Amino acid sequence: MGITPTIDPPSRVSALALEVARQYLTPALLNHSIRSYAWAVDHADRNRIAFDAELLYVSALLHDLGLVPEFDSENVAFEKAGGHVAWAFAAGADWTIERRNELYKIIVSHMTDDEVEPGSESELLRVATSLDISGRNAHLWNPETVNDVLGKVPRLDLGAQFIRCFEAQSRRKPTSAAASAMRSGIVDLIRANPLDDQHS
Repeated sequence: MGITPTIDPPSRVSALALEVARQYLTPALLNHSIRSYAWAVDHADRNRIAFDAELLYVSALLHDLGLVPEFDSENVAFEKAGGHVAWAFAAGADWTIERRNELYKIIVSHMTDDEVEPGSESELLRVATSLDISGRNAHLWNPETVNDVLGKVPRLDLGAQFIRCFEAQSRRKPTSAAASAMRSGIVDLIRANPLDDQHS
């Protein structure tokens, strides 16, 4: 069997989002963003969830822009900073204000414990990023699919890089979701992520 979820941009705007991500994200963060889309699509397909592929792709590819030096804010949480950059990107793509606002909400909500609509793009991105960063519910994914995705989009040094990013966010923004995650033990989860055992 081949790869179950797609990793290809589903639209012209999606391809532009990939171009932006390639310009600013590190290789490890770029691959994380691409895998996040793949995991989200696979989760949706397995659970028969309808979703907006373009909205999900742009959200996945741009959700960590707030971690890179060019867009990191001294006092705004990284997910909100990235959400604002994504909103501006979507304005340039001529999305409606409603669609831009939804994009911002999806990116911000991937780092919160707030309730999101079941089956929404917000839930899909949260499920996908939780798997890729901390290995949450990794047992629910087909091992063959996981190996296929990791073979095509390797993890590189994502774990170590992400820990450094969150340590920096936590120091400068002690009330942020990143700081809360650090206090809750996300470092241990990242280091124990079973995905790192499958393609190292």
